[in-house]
Amino acid sequence: MSHHYSHLQSSIAILQLYKPGEPFVHFIKKYFSLHKKFGSKDRKKISALCYCYFRTYHLLKHLPMEEAIVTAYFLCENVQSAFLEEQAPLLYEKVALNAIEKLDFLGLDGTNLFPYTSMLATAINGEAFALSFLHQPFLFLRIRPGKHSKVMASLQEANIFFQEISTNTLAIENGKTIPDTLKPNRDFVIQDASSQKVFDIALENSWLHPANKNCKVWDCCAASGGKSLLMYDLLNKNIQLTVSDIRKNILHNLQQRLQDAGIVLYKTFVADLEDGASAEVESVFDVVICDAPCTGSGTWSRTPEQLAFFDENSLAIYSEKQRSIATNAAVALKPGGLFFYITCSVFEKENEGVVHELAARTNMKIVDINYINGYQHRADSMFVAILKK
Repeated sequence: MSHHYSHLQSSIAILQLYKPGEPFVHFIKKYFSLHKKFGSKDRKKISALCYCYFRTYHLLKHLPMEEAIVTAYFLCENVQSAFLEEQAPLLYEKVALNAIEKLDFLGLDGTNLFPYTSMLATAINGEAFALSFLHQPFLFLRIRPGKHSKVMASLQEANIFFQEISTNTLAIENGKTIPDTLKPNRDFVIQDASSQKVFDIALENSWLHPANKNCKVWDCCAASGGKSLLMYDLLNKNIQLTVSDIRKNILHNLQQRLQDAGIVLYKTFVADLEDGASAEVESVFDVVICDAPCTGSGTWSRTPEQLAFFDENSLAIYSEKQRSIATNAAVALKPGGLFFYITCSVFEKENEGVVHELAARTNMKIVDINYINGYQHRADSMFVAILKK
């Protein structure tokens, strides 16, 4: 049995064992830890086959799993490989075709890659979004203020190829190792290109201004703190930062991350905003960032197993949770303050559907609604609504 066929059979075994819910990246890591026979090249190839299968699950689920995986690999790859040459010689000859040409060659409808187009916001191009699932997004670095020369020189010295998306945004292929000379959070932040743009419109319109002193900001669903760190840098450190999350362990990790970044927190606390407004805050904030929990559909190219096993019933659960959290967080905004409602979802029900009801429930007015569509640039897609009290 060839090692290519062995890789295929191993990927089938892993996929049959996997149960939806656990991030696949954790599952397969544990699997390889238990099965020591796989070398690094084996692990890389088997993982690639599994992820290709998830990316094309809805398009190819009618096929036997072995055929589906090989076909998926053909659709997702663009260079000839010994694996394809052995397993599907005809596909091997056509691998350099673009995605649309490959789908035409196979007689497949690419829109079936994402069968939920009726639920998309009108700002999303359903066909382009569906085709984006055939490619893994880039890893994006945001260079922190004053660190541009150091980051660029370190990456060049390590021979890591990157694309300069903007002055402070770099894209590199996933799987590359960042040089030890660069310190995460201190020199750079790993943050998707679209996530880096969520405050751009507010800055461009001077609704946020870096010269404003001691701007009081509450990141109410802070998670890993990427938006907090971004706001701190954009406002040139003129910020009094409060963060909260429902999970105590997450806040602990966030505090460590911000400490590494040289950021001093004003306040941190655990809050379940779905249950009600927090007793920890009053109407004192100039800015409230509500990066609400969501389906994450705008990021599913990074976690395609979530696309494969998405439960449509969860959409109603998320949208109700989002309405409650945002309404309760809005209580903390002072008159004239800005409220950022952010999701990494492309579903209208989680975005415009929530924002219009939020405005009706509170004394806030919608000043801007915007989608940051990353699907044509191998980035995530984000929704940002800005409201003002």
